[in-house]
Parts: sequence; C-alpha cells; structure tokens
Amino acid sequence: MSFTIRKAKKEDMPQVLLLINQLAQFENEPDAVEVTLKDLENDGFSETPAFICFVAEINNKVEGTAIVFHRFSTWKGKILHLEDLIVNESMRGAGLGTALLDEVIKYGHQLGVKRINWEVLNWNKPAITLYEKKGARVLQDWNVVHLSEQGIKDYIANL
Repeated sequence: MSFTIRKAKKEDMPQVLLLINQLAQFENEPDAVEVTLKDLENDGFSETPAFICFVAEINNKVEGTAIVFHRFSTWKGKILHLEDLIVNESMRGAGLGTALLDEVIKYGHQLGVKRINWEVLNWNKPAITLYEKKGARVLQDWNVVHLSEQGIKDYIANL
C-alpha cells in the first residue's frame, strides 16, 4: 500500500478532527473531545502555532495523524511532546503508525531535542509493543496529572 507522510495543511483539519473523535471512541471517552475545527485551524496555523501536525495520506484522504508540540524540561532542556498518534481504525496494521512515529522522531532529531515524550494507555498493548520495539521506554512508575478547566477555575477561586 502506498501512502505519503507530510506536514499537515489547514485544509486537512476536518479529517484530523474526525480521527481525534475516532480516538476518543477507541479510548472509551466519546464525549471528551472539546476541541473544534476552528481551534485546530487557529491554533495550528497561526503565526506562532501551538502544535505541529503530520498526516498519513492515502489517495488524498488523511488516514492518520501525529500531533506534537514543544516543551522544556528542567533536566534535559528542549523536548518534544507527542500528544497523539492516530491511525484510522480501518488502516491499522498497514504501517502508517510506524511511518508517523518515524516522522516525529526525525522532526525531533532535526530540532535537536533531548527527549520525546508521550503517554500510552496501559491496555493499548499494540501501541506499547510498537513503542518498545522502536526503543522507547514505557515508564510504569509515573502518574499523569490533569487539572481540568473547571478544576483550574475552582483552584483560582480558592486562592
């Protein structure tokens, strides 16, 4: 199967949003997606974009995406965060996920980052197997911490 990995264009965002919603379904969080098409277009394609997006394209259709953003580590310096790597369910196993991960790693290398971070759900064994096969360490002793928008408001109100 022939596919292309490339940097996303603003016009790709409707298909990227469909993949984001598909991921939410896969992760049993169908109502969790709050980001809108306008958010993706504005935040990803402004003068100072909040994220960089790569897409896997087959026959002019986006079948996969990887979304990254820059971070800074007090221990390492410049790092890159892979927010999501999503492949259309019907295309899993065709090599798109590996190709997208390869593109993210090449991008991080070009930037000279000291580390690339991402999270994976502990039950997503195919993803964990891929990441470990590629040399990533899946840390079992760290907990991810989230403070929701409402949590932020409550926190501020209690200051």
